[in-house]
Amino acid sequence: MQPLVMSCGDPAGIGPETAIGARLALGHVLPFVWIGDPAHLPQGARWQAVGAVAEAAAMAPDVLPVLPHPFPAPAHPGRPNPANAPAVIEVIARGVGLVQSGAAAGLVTCPINKAALKQGAGFVFPGHTEYLASLAGDVPVVMMLACPDLRVVPVTIHIPLSEVPKALTTALLEQTLRLTEAALKRDFAIAQPRLAVAGLNPHAGESGAMGQEDAQLIAPVLERLRAQGMAIAGPLPADTMFHATARARYDVAICMYHDQALIPIKTIDFAGGVNVTLGLPFIRTSPDHGTAYDIAGKGMADPSSLIAALRMAAQMAQARA
Repeated sequence: MQPLVMSCGDPAGIGPETAIGARLALGHVLPFVWIGDPAHLPQGARWQAVGAVAEAAAMAPDVLPVLPHPFPAPAHPGRPNPANAPAVIEVIARGVGLVQSGAAAGLVTCPINKAALKQGAGFVFPGHTEYLASLAGDVPVVMMLACPDLRVVPVTIHIPLSEVPKALTTALLEQTLRLTEAALKRDFAIAQPRLAVAGLNPHAGESGAMGQEDAQLIAPVLERLRAQGMAIAGPLPADTMFHATARARYDVAICMYHDQALIPIKTIDFAGGVNVTLGLPFIRTSPDHGTAYDIAGKGMADPSSLIAALRMAAQMAQARA
């Protein structure tokens, strides 16, 4: 298997220092190449430029292999610079190109600042997920957050809660369920994935007493897909889906909105969660945290989530192979 590639993300965040931490933790077992400006790496960090991704496999385990990508401005921890926005975007696209060409097994992305990208480069996407889908040819994708004890998929993502009922359609729900099931088979080697679907309303609507969406919109989709052979439970009350006994009954929880999915997983494993984009023709994972400007450059950044993202990307690559 080829090494992975890692995009640098916002160089003013914790991406550069967690990349060094991940290399020190995994260098002897899981090679990867960091794409970015080496001037943005922590002072004293050991790194070496490479001309090709494959060279990472022969590098000393305490040395970060780097595909240099010059940035126009220096990076000051905790202070995002919109002048670097175009280069941040270019690095992501470069990483995608390497994976699509077969030079790398998968892409792991460090966190970005969407406001800085919009200000400095007119970035029009809500986040990484939508930009990667565009680079892949506008394919439909699903965002999954995963840790050893839980996988969650929100059907609607970065929209206000007030807009969720309107955005939640039968077509979107069915597409999410089908993409998730297919990805669990292809990328996680689960022969018959078990999907648990949360209701939109408290108590999954309680027979219409707390809303009609669960009975009129969600339930018919689940019934139709169950009849086609998919293993789906629901709609289920979200407040009883995430204790340990309930989690043992399914492989992924499908949730109706962002916080319904992310609160449980961040409570269970805040440091080890991984963001996975399902439906792409290439593998992409990311740590489940942001740029963390408040601790950037202070030696406090925990690389655990980035390490988990690298490990998951490697496991997905092996499953696809």
